[in-house]
Amino acid sequence: MKKEKISKIFEILELNNPNSNIELDYVNDYTLLVAVILSAQSTDKGVNKATKTLFDIVKSPKDMVNLGEDGLKQYIKSIGLFNSKAKNIIEMSKKLIRDFDGKIPSSLEDLMSLDGVGRKTANVVLNSAFGKAAIGVDTHVLRLSNRLGLCDTKNVLHAEQQLMRILPDKWAKKANQLLVLHGRYVCTARNPKCNECKIRDYCDFYTKIT
Repeated sequence: MKKEKISKIFEILELNNPNSNIELDYVNDYTLLVAVILSAQSTDKGVNKATKTLFDIVKSPKDMVNLGEDGLKQYIKSIGLFNSKAKNIIEMSKKLIRDFDGKIPSSLEDLMSLDGVGRKTANVVLNSAFGKAAIGVDTHVLRLSNRLGLCDTKNVLHAEQQLMRILPDKWAKKANQLLVLHGRYVCTARNPKCNECKIRDYCDFYTKIT
């Protein structure tokens, strides 16, 4: 796909999502990381409901370690996989204190060394907390990127690599959330809202079904 077409797609997406911020609630970089870990296989809405009171008392790795695994579970038990997530978050917090002076590292490798932090989570944090050009490929990004023709793969890592290779510099930092929002609310997995879609004229999927 030509850079001009890619730029046009993201210009339209930004026009329709001028405040394209991550939909998870957080108060600092640490709570953002916690929220992203909790969001795996869960909805942002569900995570925000659980963390609303949690983040009143927990704002740092030290706060989390003091709360403890059992204490954390009481706040997040409405979230899927809360037992394993609680264990990972406590261990992640201990490692932040031990190895990173309680601060969130700003490199992919260091973030992925933390318990419960995979490549997608690390990229989301790099993008949202540090403003780096990074793509956290979730189901929405993967689906939308393939439908548009931005990439041609079902492999998450390959999709990330293809997207980062073709994205114009102007959009490399903004693309992740713009794709997430469009995939979440318009280009849904079932019954995509093509009639409402502002980028359908640039979409391979729409061309094939019309």
